[in-house]
Amino acid sequence: MKLFLKEHALLIVIQIIQFFVILAIYYLDGYHHLLPALYAVFLGLFFLGGYLLYHYYSRRLFYKRLTSELESLDQSLQKTEQTPISKALDRLLKNQYKHYQEQIKRLESRQAEHLKFMDQWVHQMKTPLSVIELIAQNLDEPDSSNIREETDRMKTGLNTILYMARLRIIEQDFHIKPVELAKMVSEVNHENKRFYIRNQVYPQFTQEKDGMLVETDEKWLFFMLSQLIHNAVKYSKGKSKSISISIYDRAGEAVLEVKDYGVGIPESDKQRVFEPFYTGENGRKFRESTGMGLYLTSEAAKQLGHRIEIDSKTGEGTTIRIIFSVTQNITTL
Repeated sequence: MKLFLKEHALLIVIQIIQFFVILAIYYLDGYHHLLPALYAVFLGLFFLGGYLLYHYYSRRLFYKRLTSELESLDQSLQKTEQTPISKALDRLLKNQYKHYQEQIKRLESRQAEHLKFMDQWVHQMKTPLSVIELIAQNLDEPDSSNIREETDRMKTGLNTILYMARLRIIEQDFHIKPVELAKMVSEVNHENKRFYIRNQVYPQFTQEKDGMLVETDEKWLFFMLSQLIHNAVKYSKGKSKSISISIYDRAGEAVLEVKDYGVGIPESDKQRVFEPFYTGENGRKFRESTGMGLYLTSEAAKQLGHRIEIDSKTGEGTTIRIIFSVTQNITTL
């Protein structure tokens, strides 16, 4: 209604001015009968009001559509009245929707090509890294260990790049199934055993009950847990010889917890640790920080329907939990 009145405000003002101008002309011409003049004005206003009411009610859906926000893009295809201006609006929105969908398809195609290239490139880079590792095994220490350490770092970086690319189409990359948390922890620890030995920081694993299952994506959970463990070890090196990995039930929700006893996170950085590329105060001390590990972990957890909790105190360590919702059928074997 407000939009309708704003659109026709000028018409109403002009009509009122027109009535007074006509009355003034008759009055100046010597016609001084007030009642017929007022009756004429009343009739003019009556017909004007009737026209405005008819115009509004015949186009009320049109004006409502103009003033209401779209809850989804598909609502732009809805039809309004059969008036010419409503049909014109419907055609405009339909054409806009068509152009938008074409643009989205082009962007998705480019994104798919980019992801395919990144996937192929990462796997192509892993092949020469594996060859370098084989060559390093025949070298004497400490050269062999130093080369393998650098190749491990490169593999970690390549995996981060790959998962960062996949994050853009993460919904298409999901494969949800029951995953045993203890088995997942064991696989991640085995994958990172050289990383533990090299940094002289070792995991201590505890679980409240055996065989806890959660519904999640195994590949992404492996990546998320690996990121948390890498951070825990990196920030514990030289300060603590161990990190703790725990699985337990909390109010019907399964919790996977990684706790370190390292440098901790400054209070000023806690609210921003999940932002992309944010390294904070610790990132300036530890040159390997990219600021992407916790960001990718939190985004993947969000898409999977998990929650992330973080507790930290400077100089005492950091605890990060992945919490699996009760709606994800947490069971035990």
